[in-house]
Amino acid sequence: MTLEGAMAVVYLVSVALFAIGLKRLSRVRTSRSGNGLAASGMLLAVVGTLVEQGAVDLRWVPVGLGIGAAVGVLIVFRAKATQMPEIVARFNGFGGAASALVALALFWRQVVDVGVAETPAALLGAASALTLLISVLVGSATFSGSIIAELKLRGTISGMPRLPAHAVVMAVVALAGLGLGGSGLFAAADPVLSAGLVLGLLAASLVIGLLLVLPIGGADMPVVISLLNSLSGVAAAATGFALENNLLIIAGTIVGAAGLILTQIMCRAMNRSLLNVLAGGFGAVVAGAAGDQEYTNVVSADAEEAAMVLEAASSVIMIPGYGLAAARAQHAAYELAQALEARGATVRFAIHPVAGRMPGHMNVVLAEADVPYEQLFEMDEINRDFKNTDVAIVVGANDVVNPAANEQPSSPIAGMPILNVEEAGRVFVIKRSLSPGYAGIKNDLFERDNTVMLFGDAKDILQELASELQPAGVR
Repeated sequence: MTLEGAMAVVYLVSVALFAIGLKRLSRVRTSRSGNGLAASGMLLAVVGTLVEQGAVDLRWVPVGLGIGAAVGVLIVFRAKATQMPEIVARFNGFGGAASALVALALFWRQVVDVGVAETPAALLGAASALTLLISVLVGSATFSGSIIAELKLRGTISGMPRLPAHAVVMAVVALAGLGLGGSGLFAAADPVLSAGLVLGLLAASLVIGLLLVLPIGGADMPVVISLLNSLSGVAAAATGFALENNLLIIAGTIVGAAGLILTQIMCRAMNRSLLNVLAGGFGAVVAGAAGDQEYTNVVSADAEEAAMVLEAASSVIMIPGYGLAAARAQHAAYELAQALEARGATVRFAIHPVAGRMPGHMNVVLAEADVPYEQLFEMDEINRDFKNTDVAIVVGANDVVNPAANEQPSSPIAGMPILNVEEAGRVFVIKRSLSPGYAGIKNDLFERDNTVMLFGDAKDILQELASELQPAGVR
């Protein structure tokens, strides 16, 4: 078999592994094997591409793979489940940076090192030059935007800082970057001048990523992470066109399309458009007005009183939110679930699409506590069951359980699909205070007649509830 034929087989197997892996990622039970299959496909693709290109001493391939694997293992093993959103944001950034660096390396090898007094478009071809520009622009913006997203998720950057005339500044920077890149690739015949202009494109692209993500609030991070994931795929596909590498085009297109679909799902779950998310996020206008409303009919209790109600419950639904992840209370939540099941109750977990800081965040956090997959239910599957449920326990969630979304047309979250927890016989809300969620508005659920607040740290309260429900000799 010729090298060309062997590479065709390698690429076909890689694409098949990508497709099967992506399909298996759609279910929690098969997600781990799906991730392994997709990673294997990428490993095969990387090695195959390096062999086909012939531009790298193959003795360096194991070294590069070893360093990359060591960095990945070190990052993931040091991370907690609650830090997965930050890790995903970082990996999105790595993907964008890799695409931009490959495009820059191609430019440097074909234009600067050659040193011929011709435009890069003449040397590379107009199509390759255009896709190289897109790769540098999108890849670099993805990298810097992902850094800001990670810092926001970690809490290093708080709030939604905005520059005066933010949209105008961003448009000027984007046009300047495109102008520099277009001039450097299609007009400049001097390799040194061309390189300087392309580096100007790189700098402008990094600024674009910062300006894009900086004003977006934490509540919109699931959408932002999905979008950045999509952009990293677009950058990879553009690099594939520049390199004339079919596998990179296919892989990048798959990632870009999957990320875009997920972004749309997240926007629909929040009843908002992507443009509205990028414009600045929840709370920018309404926090000062609606967020200051006071509560007048809030009932609170302690763990002992709540346990007395739970002792008689035959069906319980837990609703986890970011507060559960922040308090690292997933193990305590499962302990409570097991204590309830020991008393004969049916316990399920209701997962809202945008609960947490990234798509699937709650699934990841609960999986760390070994909560069985069979007990995890998406919003559409479980919403109709709340009316037949004895007790709903909300742990650290806020806007995704606010009835105002269904009942107040003027509310900032009007129309957003929510979990209908208010329909349960009794609702316990575990929260540190009555502070508003990211939407900046009061939660009408807290004042419902069937709602009782349990104020305090989520982990401590859940452990107290589990202890109260244990048989006397087990406590």
